[in-house]
Amino acid sequence: MSELHKFLFDGLPVRGMIVRLTDAWVEILRRRAANSETGAYAPAVRELLGEMAAAGVLMQSNIKFNGALVFQIQGDGPVKLAVAEVQSDLSLRATATLVGDVPLDAVGLTPVVNVNGNGRCAITLDPKTRLPGQQPYQGIVPLNGEHGQKLDKLSDVLEQYMRHSEQLDTTIVLAANDQVAAGLLIQRMPVKGEGNLEAEKGADTAEDQMDLNEEYNRISTLASSLTRDELLTLDVDTILRRLFWEEKLLRFVPQQGPDGPRFACTCSRDRVSNMLRGLGQDEVDGVVEERGQVEVGCEFCGQQYRYDAVDVAQLFAEPGTLPPGPRNIQ
Repeated sequence: MSELHKFLFDGLPVRGMIVRLTDAWVEILRRRAANSETGAYAPAVRELLGEMAAAGVLMQSNIKFNGALVFQIQGDGPVKLAVAEVQSDLSLRATATLVGDVPLDAVGLTPVVNVNGNGRCAITLDPKTRLPGQQPYQGIVPLNGEHGQKLDKLSDVLEQYMRHSEQLDTTIVLAANDQVAAGLLIQRMPVKGEGNLEAEKGADTAEDQMDLNEEYNRISTLASSLTRDELLTLDVDTILRRLFWEEKLLRFVPQQGPDGPRFACTCSRDRVSNMLRGLGQDEVDGVVEERGQVEVGCEFCGQQYRYDAVDVAQLFAEPGTLPPGPRNIQ
C-alpha cells in the first residue's frame, strides 16, 4: 500500500518525509500499458514520471495546499510534456506526452526532455476554490544549473526550485522502477515564519540564511548518502534507522489507504457515456458499424472505455426499455 511518513529531528530546525508509491504507481503504469494505441512507457519515461509522482506528493504534503499541485516538465526531447498532479487529499495521477521514440538506454533528463537545453520545470498551485480574479500560483525554473549546465537529475532541478521559491535549504532523493516510486525530502525549517511555495521572505537570522545551518548540513549529508536501490527496496523504518540512527526522531502517524497517497483520475465510464449521448445515436451507431465498437481513451491516464453494439443500444434506450437481445441462442 502506498504510504507517506513525516518526521521531525527533535530539537533541530529540520523536518523530513518519505513517500513510497506502490499500488498507486502500479495502477498508473497498468492503465498506460493496457492502452492499445499508446502501449507502455519506455523505461526512461517510467523513471521520470515515477520520480515526478513521488516528488509531487512530497511537495503537496510539505505546503498543505487546499487545491491541486501540478508538477510539469516540458522540453525539446522525445518527451514533450510530463505531468504529475496531486490533490490536497493526496490523490494523484500522472501522464506523459511523447513526440518521438525514447532510446531504450536513455538515462536522465537530457536525452529524454532536455536535448537542446530548453527544458523547463513548472509547479502550479491551483486553489480548489478561487476568489474573484484569483489566478493559480506558478513557479518556473529551467532544467539547467545556475551556470547554464544541464541538470540530469530531477532531484537537482527540484532542489534548485526550492532554493528560489522557498529560500530554504532542501535535500531530495528520488527513485522509481516498475513497482515502486519513492522519495525522501529533508528541509531546513525557518527559524522565524513559515516557509511555503507562495512566500517571499528574507532571512531574519544567520540560521535562516542558505547553506549556513550546520545542523541541517550534517543531516543533509546523511540523507544524500541514500542510494537508489536502498530507497526502492528498503522499508521506511530501515531507511530511517540506517541514515539517522544517532538522531532523535519525532515521527507522525503514517498516512496510508484513504488518508494516504492513492491513484485517482477524473475520467469514468459515466462521463464517457454522457459524452457519447451528446454526439447523438446516429453518429455513434455509424462508428460501431464501421469499426465494430466505439473506443474512447482518457488523454490523461490512458484508460480505454469500449462500447459494442449492445452497449450503445443501452446508452440510447428510453427509460424502462431494454435493448434488443441476440437473435440466435446457442
